[in-house]
Amino acid sequence: MIVTAVLLASAAPARADLAQLKPGAGNELARQAGARELVPELHIWRVDARTLARLRAAGAVVVAQPERLLEKTSAAEQPTDPLVPSEWWRAAIGADRVEAPGPGKPVTVVDSGLDITHPEFASRANTILMNRQTVSEQEEDHGTEVSSVVAAPNNGVGIVGVYPDAILRVWDASPFGVLNEGAAIQGIAEAAREGPGVINLSFGGEDPDPLLQDAVTFAFRSGSLVVAAAGNEGLEGSPKGYPAAYPHVLTVGATNQSGRVASFSTIAPTIDLAAPGVEIPVAEPLALEPSGYLSEPGTSFSSPLVAGAAAWVWTVRPDLDNTQLFELMRRSAVDIGPRGFDHRSGYGLLNIPNALAFPTPAKDPQEPNEDPADIEPHGLFAEGTPPLTRPGHLGAFLVAHLDRSEDPVDLYRAWVPARSVLHARTTGRVNLRVLRRAPRDAKRSPALAVGKAGAVAFRNATAHGAYVYIELRPATRAPAYTLRITTARR
Repeated sequence: MIVTAVLLASAAPARADLAQLKPGAGNELARQAGARELVPELHIWRVDARTLARLRAAGAVVVAQPERLLEKTSAAEQPTDPLVPSEWWRAAIGADRVEAPGPGKPVTVVDSGLDITHPEFASRANTILMNRQTVSEQEEDHGTEVSSVVAAPNNGVGIVGVYPDAILRVWDASPFGVLNEGAAIQGIAEAAREGPGVINLSFGGEDPDPLLQDAVTFAFRSGSLVVAAAGNEGLEGSPKGYPAAYPHVLTVGATNQSGRVASFSTIAPTIDLAAPGVEIPVAEPLALEPSGYLSEPGTSFSSPLVAGAAAWVWTVRPDLDNTQLFELMRRSAVDIGPRGFDHRSGYGLLNIPNALAFPTPAKDPQEPNEDPADIEPHGLFAEGTPPLTRPGHLGAFLVAHLDRSEDPVDLYRAWVPARSVLHARTTGRVNLRVLRRAPRDAKRSPALAVGKAGAVAFRNATAHGAYVYIELRPATRAPAYTLRITTARR
């Protein structure tokens, strides 16, 4: 059964900008001008140039940028072959040694549209169309291809995806024929609103995008796992690509049939693991390929293998949260490069049996918490995160971990009563500081005290209690730590 959750018709604006407005500011002005609110939780709107100018004049704009097109992460302009008779990737990742479960944790593919007339999807159960799907343009084949790698059913025709019975949700982020930024941001946010699941992003670009990063942060805070293709620029200097390079994104490189990293796969410190990405049989929209199938290369297809596998593992192990699943998927990979972590394959090659049996990692509390906007009430999230200490509760203890690429900062609020001293002590290879509370930008917040030998003390000599930030950064690549806070008068 195919379920259409929402049908939205979109017309391409002559020129569009994306604007993030201050909470409560400029909303009425934007509505009166006919602007479209894309993600209410993040205050992101699509506006025209005249409306943007008025919003700027009213002091209502936090961030504004032209809406950009996004690039697919298939290996570009390479010839394709007819469907190969066997999917070699199944043995490579152990999918042939364990039986996939029935429907469980959903996978959302944010990409171009899905061809629901294709034999793989025409009668597939648990296929949810989150908006209107189009596949008429040449560039709109990618979503069908990616979705088939995740969840093509075991129906006796064509191919079988990594998690055949997955709940597959699809969001068409190409309403104008090509992937665009605003539609992708909408899709990520909509998937997050539906509850914890796996979100696959097989697209990217070289320009950092704070609004796309906010959407990823929103999804992770909402309990979802975000999986992204690393990119195919390994032979072009491996420029940094987004969203793959953002923290809390499980970033996937590509391997070949020899079990080595593919030459085109982007090399970066943000690679978490790798999965097959060469000669991957995929479903192709019938309007573009009468046979309905192609064989394709690219990290675009490595990413959905990991996304589908992660949803499989999460279905079997539902007590995991997304921070635990993130660690489990990469730590259970089979090392294929230099011993330990490396920038080509991360922790190694995806292995489903290993992931199913891997010991449960510790939870990582209060993530994401890299920036004041993540933790302050009425910042990126209305509720923020609870302070570790507050009036009446002057002690705290937690266990957490850091990662230079995926979780480079842990920032916590702590209350210090008037004329009292806060003591913070850590174990683990971390750097510790107490910062002045600066809700807009912790990077510019002056240090009130710097830790030595895992301990720091800060004296509030004023007659008023105050919140400060406790900041931890990794001294090694991925340390675990404990943090204990006590507060007393001196």
